[in-house]
Amino acid sequence: MDLQSSSLAAFSRRRLTQFLAGAAAMPFYNEFAMAQEAERQTMRGRGPMPADAVRISSNENPLGPCKEGLEAMYKVAPLGGRYSPTGESQAFTKVVSELEGVKADYIMPTAGSSDPLHRTTCAFTSPTKSWVMANPGYGGGAPAYIGSKVVRVPLRADYSHDVEAMIKADPDAGVYYVCNPNNPTGTVTARKDIEYLLANKKKDAVVVVDEAYIHFSSTAQPCNDLVAADKDVIVLRTFSKAYGMAGIRAGFALGRPDLLAKMRPFSTSGFLPITGVACATASMQVKTLVAERRAINKQIRDNTFEFLEKKKVSYIPSEGNFFLMEVGRPGAEVARAMAEHKIYIGRVWPIWPTKVRVSVGTQEEMNKFAAAFSKVMA
Repeated sequence: MDLQSSSLAAFSRRRLTQFLAGAAAMPFYNEFAMAQEAERQTMRGRGPMPADAVRISSNENPLGPCKEGLEAMYKVAPLGGRYSPTGESQAFTKVVSELEGVKADYIMPTAGSSDPLHRTTCAFTSPTKSWVMANPGYGGGAPAYIGSKVVRVPLRADYSHDVEAMIKADPDAGVYYVCNPNNPTGTVTARKDIEYLLANKKKDAVVVVDEAYIHFSSTAQPCNDLVAADKDVIVLRTFSKAYGMAGIRAGFALGRPDLLAKMRPFSTSGFLPITGVACATASMQVKTLVAERRAINKQIRDNTFEFLEKKKVSYIPSEGNFFLMEVGRPGAEVARAMAEHKIYIGRVWPIWPTKVRVSVGTQEEMNKFAAAFSKVMA
């Protein structure tokens, strides 16, 4: 019996039918959904978010899509009555293949990276095959929803994934999940640690590397070459962050064809909007885009860190478009206080209740954040 069959066998027929038939009602554990829930808690009794609010809670990119991406969307939008009128899907896969150095059948186009993250949960975990991840880390709700055990392992002192402890925590896990850079810390796990997981896991386990924020990092090493080398690894990418396409939805998973085949059944949709595909394809071909946006984000992030240091507020040095800061009291209280000034910051992780995640906005938005934060902390 192969890995997918053994995972499915762990479900009762009734449970599996319920999952597949009710997939549309499945709670989404993506960045938007979790940020929405945090905002709902913050906004209790306050009514809707003001139009002039500063929203630095969802790790969105305020720069939005690039000019070339927008032009591609405008061009293809009138053809939206067709599924792929001029070969948009094929063009997307071709560009990803060329840039990432993997064959076309090693690529699964997806709506961002949360979709394939959920699919890996269904394909490779079960009540007897756990999902092992960092604590704090991104996700974990989807495995619990389908009845899989979630094992959370504290980060090392340098905030990287403690891969030795992850293996020890459950040597029989189905998935070892590494978000790199990690959400919510923005810290990087070295390539040798990912290779350690591959070398020390059981044969039927997979390593999932979520590279949603890798374009913002100057040190994180992408793992597309491990995919090309046919390792037991699945790499996730999204255009929601550096490419500024959170509301447009595009991404992809990289993996061996046999691994991707196990993921495909677990989705209610196998097709992406042609507008998102066209925007992503055009954006990837702008050679300077990622470097320029990485530099912009770093400058604003460094300016914010300088402000926090002057205020003697500790924070975790991040290589993402977000950071965690220590507020010295329940983070949810600080988030609510900031909302009184129309500044909406991010979530709190249970393991660190006095740390709050803040997304990096424009310089103007971060100036407003600084002004409001100074008042709240005073």
